Amino acid sequence: MVCLMQIHIPDPDYTTSERARANFWLAARIASGFVALLWVVQFLSWGLDLELEGFGVRPRQSAGLPGILLAPLLHGGLSHLIANSAPMLVLGTAMLYLYPNSAVKVLPAVYLGPGVAVWLFGQPFSVHIGASGLVYGLVSYIFAAGVIRRDRRAIAASMLVYFLYGTLVWGVLPIRAGVSWETHLAAALIGLAMAIAFRHVDIPPRKRYDWEDENDGSDESNC
Repeated sequence: MVCLMQIHIPDPDYTTSERARANFWLAARIASGFVALLWVVQFLSWGLDLELEGFGVRPRQSAGLPGILLAPLLHGGLSHLIANSAPMLVLGTAMLYLYPNSAVKVLPAVYLGPGVAVWLFGQPFSVHIGASGLVYGLVSYIFAAGVIRRDRRAIAASMLVYFLYGTLVWGVLPIRAGVSWETHLAAALIGLAMAIAFRHVDIPPRKRYDWEDENDGSDESNC
């Protein structure tokens, strides 16, 4: 039982290496670049009076199909954009840094999947826009990954996400007008499913102690 409850500590040579630091800053730059893109799109929409908000997901309308691709880039106003920018920067960096191999599959899924679900099952005569689907998908993945996995980094990231964004859980319920709870719910479910599917991916090398090497072949087989 003690073995089952053991929390794995990543090898410091892996987590504090020059390569690990470079990977962190690369993840931060990519996440920052995406957030910058959101702002560029918003300012272009305002400056050129393009009214891009109309290109969101429109459930079961052919005109709403492009929204599956475009909706996460569009926002209804400055407050909407600001609300999604900081979480995207934090969560995007965490996802790309902690789970780089999973990210190449998880990010497209939480980007496109909620739009597909909303187009198929969302309430008619509504337009769904915003990067909140990505936010909910990443929150769900990072939190669930920390619950499922036993390594300390994943657990720490899960706890951080819980304390920062735990209140987002109310966004998956139809209790607030003008909020795309369908997008949030679909994204959260996709993130959860992928956290389970990729629970054995991106496992960092575990720190080993001298006594573990001495006991190889005995207790280790039960862990």
